[in-house]
Amino acid sequence: MKLLLVEDSARLSAALVAGFRGEGFAVDHAADGGAALEYLKLHEYDILVLDLMLPQVPGLEVLRALRRMPARTRVLVLSARDQIEDRVSALNLGADDYLLKPFDFAELKARVLALLRRHYGEISSKLVCGDLALDTNARVASSRGAPLPLTPKEYALLETLLRHRGRSFTRAALFERLYDGLSDASDRVIEVVISTLRAKLDKAGLPTLIETRRGFGYRVP
Repeated sequence: MKLLLVEDSARLSAALVAGFRGEGFAVDHAADGGAALEYLKLHEYDILVLDLMLPQVPGLEVLRALRRMPARTRVLVLSARDQIEDRVSALNLGADDYLLKPFDFAELKARVLALLRRHYGEISSKLVCGDLALDTNARVASSRGAPLPLTPKEYALLETLLRHRGRSFTRAALFERLYDGLSDASDRVIEVVISTLRAKLDKAGLPTLIETRRGFGYRVP
């Protein structure tokens, strides 16, 4: 899943980027509102975590600009501004949630995952496909109840395909979803992730889960 963090505190940003990347998210970071708008023009994000008090362009203006775009990005405002007027303004402009600073990362992560479920119209944190099950809260996969030892990228790729069953993703489209905007990797890394993921699924008795459609990409039917 792809997340944009817009926060001008270097210390807080470093901690949040590390935390979300450790959970398997592809994370971009903007330290001011102007940089945030550039990221939003270039990439489509599942989640935007947005501070309100930003250099250059205020957070509410970033939110207003985003809601003029066709993107369906879910927005969590993360702010020290605790007045009811601030929360009302953000929600009226299209924010989906509002969390006050200081906060605990566990709560922030839980709110982000809840927004992802809303984003994909899911009621439960479980994604099931035959004998395969994904717990999107714990970020773990299992086959017939036995855990699968997936890397964060393998899990993220599998979660993407399961959340869009029947839809084919090109190598480039998967790379956009799994890697941050400043990554120096080639999209050919997706072939490596697919190969190692398939080997683990095959070992777990799920050899035909991921299809390759020549000219279209990869999918879970």
